[in-house]
Amino acid sequence: MASIETKTAYGFRTRLEGTSLEEAVERATAALKEQGFGVLTEIDVKATLKEKLDLDYRPYKILGACNPQLAHRGLEAEPELGLLLPCNVIVYEDGGGSVVSAVDPKAMLGVVDNPALEGIASEAEERLEAALRSL
Repeated sequence: MASIETKTAYGFRTRLEGTSLEEAVERATAALKEQGFGVLTEIDVKATLKEKLDLDYRPYKILGACNPQLAHRGLEAEPELGLLLPCNVIVYEDGGGSVVSAVDPKAMLGVVDNPALEGIASEAEERLEAALRSL
């Protein structure tokens, strides 16, 4: 079991020592699934920066995670919410291990002035934190 290593104003993260990027992505995807999230998109930042800018960058992926039930409830309360979906989870290699970070839904949805989203954001935050802790 991992712990939440750092919590920032917009996310939280944990570190997986001795874990490659691919293994961390597999573990994160499985942990997200246990919390009701599917990964809709996977962006390979390293490959994109190499292709578009001919830059070498560390192994780094952005996973677009979505919990359909929470997304549906949020969209019913706020149709423009799709601008803030899905919840991004990043995985990158960093000095002998990998870091897995998730956006804080409460911070993200805090830009929307709609009290109906507060409970949805809290539930999403709890589920994302549980996924990271389970790594």
